This record gives sequence, C-alpha cells and structure tokens, in this order.
Amino acid sequence: MKPVEAILPLRPEKLSDPCIMVIFGASGDLTKRKLIPALYNLAKEQYLPAQFALVGIARSPMSSDEFRDKMTADMKSLYGGTLVSNTWNEFVKRLHYLSGSGTEESTYLELKNLLTSIDADYKTGGNYFYYLATLPELFSPIVRQLGHAGLATEESNSWRRIIIEKPFGQDLDSARKLNRELREVLQENQIYRIDHYLGKETVQNLLVFRFGNGIFEPVWNRNYIDHVQITAAEDLGVEGRGGYYEGAGALRDMVPNHILQLITLTAMEPPVSFAADAVRNEQAKILHAIQPLTPEDVITNTVRGQYGPGELGSEKVPGYRSEGKVGSQSNTETFVAAKFAVDNWRWNDVPFYLRTGKRLQKRVTEIVIQFKRAPFMLFRKTSVDHLTTNRLIVHVQPNEGISLRFGAKVPGPIVSMGAVNMDFRYADYFGASAGTGYERLLYDCMIGDATLFQRTDMVEAGWSVVEPILDVWKALPPRSFPNYSAGSWGPKEAEDLIERDGRHWHKIE
Repeated sequence: MKPVEAILPLRPEKLSDPCIMVIFGASGDLTKRKLIPALYNLAKEQYLPAQFALVGIARSPMSSDEFRDKMTADMKSLYGGTLVSNTWNEFVKRLHYLSGSGTEESTYLELKNLLTSIDADYKTGGNYFYYLATLPELFSPIVRQLGHAGLATEESNSWRRIIIEKPFGQDLDSARKLNRELREVLQENQIYRIDHYLGKETVQNLLVFRFGNGIFEPVWNRNYIDHVQITAAEDLGVEGRGGYYEGAGALRDMVPNHILQLITLTAMEPPVSFAADAVRNEQAKILHAIQPLTPEDVITNTVRGQYGPGELGSEKVPGYRSEGKVGSQSNTETFVAAKFAVDNWRWNDVPFYLRTGKRLQKRVTEIVIQFKRAPFMLFRKTSVDHLTTNRLIVHVQPNEGISLRFGAKVPGPIVSMGAVNMDFRYADYFGASAGTGYERLLYDCMIGDATLFQRTDMVEAGWSVVEPILDVWKALPPRSFPNYSAGSWGPKEAEDLIERDGRHWHKIE
C-alpha cells in the first residue's frame, strides 16, 4: 500500500468560510511552536480559504513587518530546509500585528479598526475567531472587552468564535464562574474549549475504530473486558513552568481535561451521528456516570507523588523542589494515579485505572483494554501453565497506532503457547504526519464543528469528578514527598493501587 501523507482527509467535506484569526498572546511559545506551524500546514495542504488573514496581539512593541520576520525566523528554525518557500511567502503576507494589552479598551478600538480594514482587503465577510493563548486570568477580561467593542456579536451572516486554552478554571466553583462570565457575552455555540489531546489522530480514530469495525464493538463491555488502563507519562520536568505548576499540580493539569476525555471516548455509547452534540452528549453521560469518590475512596483509590532527583538515561536530573520558581518544601504533586468506576450497564465492575506524571521513565500516552482470561480447563493436560490474556493498546503518542496481543501455538510437537502482537502504526500506512495536533482543531473551529471541543456541562462534570480528590488532598497534606525518583514509573503506592486488585500496570517498553 502506497503511504499517503495527510494532515486531514484529502478532500474535506466542507471548506472553511473566509475569516480572520486573532491570536491574543501572539508573542508566546504556543503561537510560534504550534499555532503558526499548524496554519502553515493547513495552507500547504490547501485547507485555508484564499480569503484568510491573521492578527497577532501582544504587549511586545512590534510592527506587522517585524512580526512577519519573527515568525519566518521561528519557522525556519523549526522546519529548516523542509519549509516550502512559495507556500510560506504567500502565507506570511496575511499576518498582521497589533501591540496592546488584552485588558485595555484602547486595544479593542484599534483592533476593531484593523479588522475592518483587513475585512475590506481580504473580503472575509466579518467572520472572526479569537484564540486566547494567554494566562487563564485574562480569559474573562478579554471576552468582556470583545463584547464591549461589539467584536463578539454575530450579525447578518457573519460568525464570531472564541477558542480557549486550558486550564478552564482551578476547581468546580471557578469553572462555573468562568462559564457564567463567558455566557454573559457569548452563546455556547461560539465557545470552543480546546484540548490539544483531541487533535491527535489516534484519539479521533477511537470513534472510527470502535464504531466502524464489527469485530470490536460487540466485545467492548463488562462481559469481555476485565479493566482499562490509561497512562499519560512525560519524561520532562516542569520545564520553566514552575510558577504555573505550583498553582496547578498534576491532578488539575491533566485529569479534568486530557485523561477524562480519553475515558469518555473509550467508554461512551454509540452516538446517533457524528454531529457535535450527538458525540458530546454521549461523552457527558460517561462523565456523569463516573462514581463520585467519598473521602474514604480518595484515600484508598488515589495516589499522589512528587519526583525527587534521579536519572533519565545517563543524565542526572534534579528533583521537583529544585526546579525554578518551586518552593523548597513544596507539596505540589507531579504524579497522580487513581481508580475510577463507571456506573452504567456497559461498564459495571470494570475498573478504569489512570496514571499521569512528570519525570517518568518515558514519554508515552496509551489506552490499554485488558480482556478477561479464557477458561483454562482445555489446557490442563498440556504444557501450557497459563493463558495469554488478550490486550488491545491504543498508542496515542509518540508513535500513534494500535496493537493487539493474543496467544498462539509455539511451533513444535507439544502444545505450547506464546504471546504475539499485531501492530498498526499510522506512519507505516499513511505516512509520517508533519502535523502539530492543532491542524484539525483550528480547521474544525473555522468550519464550525465543535465535536472535539468541550461543552459547558462537560467541563463542570469533569471538575465534579476531581473535586472530592482536591478536597481530601487539601485537608491531608502529603507526608513523604518526594516519593519517587526521576526516571522511574512513579511511587510504589501506584503499583500497590492496582496490585491490590490482582492486576498490574502494563509494562511499557
């Protein structure tokens, strides 16, 4: 089969309307490392409309020409010789810059004038979408200012949308407050709460894999599945983000968004269609079906950890408390493990185990579906002493693909069994993608498809799952931090959590 390199389907079902993208926080890392490369990739694959322009906004004093030069230098450092000059040269002409503060009214008066001018030049029809690549405390003020300036109002046939980065609140109360403040200015269908995990091809493929293949969905339930494991491990530390991480921690940073999104896509019922609300309705049902943890459950079924000094490969790395902007006695967790139960007909008595952390042995995100062991009776008078359990692994990152493990007879005159794997890798069948993971999400916002974005009720339901853990952990500070070495797979208590049930974490090679 000839490999095909594609960021999106080769023939999109819907082309985007003409539009202008506005990035608040345009001088930051997210813009240069993810957003501009994603837009360039879309332009290269001809998914951007001809009538497209971008306005970057940040405090840094800069002209539009200087912004273009900066983005060009950044792209050359990322892409090197693979940057297609014709595509980039055409794309970079569409970039504009406005120096200003997201909290000052004067910035929005200038922005309104600039958008009116670009609108006339590019014939974008008054269609704008705003990307808030800023500190979370600026989300609400920026939206309020957009409302005051009339830049969030949809008139005639024009649309206005806003993409908001995580974290969406720090707890349930702050998430509800932020939702209320956004809804004072915007309609729900204008709000796109982004989770970059959902831009990954394998995550999107979960829906196709489960519901487009007749051999898997019939066994995707409590009758055949023993348990589910989700691992989201990073080998990096906090990488200069100690100030943010001290206020967040691994639980807030990963579980209400990334981890719960993976759980919902794994556990949801078949939607009636791939329409945004049809899919998100089923995801919301799973979030509401996760059994609330009592304080006793939190103590028994959750684990927190913090990395100390250790080794990654041959490199010695410092502990969390030695990172920049981190307190010398910090009790912020950098690792979380937990056991959840989804209380519905499909998943009753099937535990969902999760673990996520910093400075672990390897960067990997995967979903493990562990099937129940077959009866052993048939093999009692053979040399087989145990049966291989069937295991399906969805590799989310870094090597996207799917693996299936099953037992097969070892060649020879006696009955002997060995474990074999069937592996599918996206790169082998469809070519290595040059994507950042943001291409699909930006494209979907431009065409008005909110399937991969969180809805108000989903955000609040996610925080409801996490809230009991936050409450107990706040009341009972950890006593043993740091409790795992950098370069390990986390604290021993995480192993105990799953081994108490007679199970083990999947060994990641």
